[in-house]
Amino acid sequence: MFDHVRARLARLVGPDTDRETEPTVGLFVDGPNVFREEFDVDLDDLRDVARTLGHVGVIRLYLDEHATPGLIQAAEARGFEVIITSGDVDVKLAVDSTALAGDGTLDRLAIVSRDTDFKPVLEHAGTLGVETIAIAPGEYGRSDALRNAADEAITLES
Repeated sequence: MFDHVRARLARLVGPDTDRETEPTVGLFVDGPNVFREEFDVDLDDLRDVARTLGHVGVIRLYLDEHATPGLIQAAEARGFEVIITSGDVDVKLAVDSTALAGDGTLDRLAIVSRDTDFKPVLEHAGTLGVETIAIAPGEYGRSDALRNAADEAITLES
């Protein structure tokens, strides 16, 4: 299903990388925006995409207070740090990802969303020398603004 993504990303990472030379990746998932009926997004696929980008230093799923316990448990079982907020998920994700990009924790910042609110995050990370990747949950859910702001754009296909 994601062979096209792996092949495309092999150009970024290269075939002969090891743990010490791999870039550190932060994957930030906008849960309410991505886990919707119209998209067939799988947590394992997201984790695999993150691993293809480099050494996964941070992998977070942001959810609101309406998230189902099943989704929370599934995410935690797959190694995601789950962040639940009673406020706006976008604000928490944007603040966290910007902070980690700015403190040197990440070499690559990947945001999984279709929300153009994250365009400034990608732009700012880029000015800091952090490589940026916009991951869309599907062709229908792709944001041109995010795609154009990022160094690399990936569209998940079902």
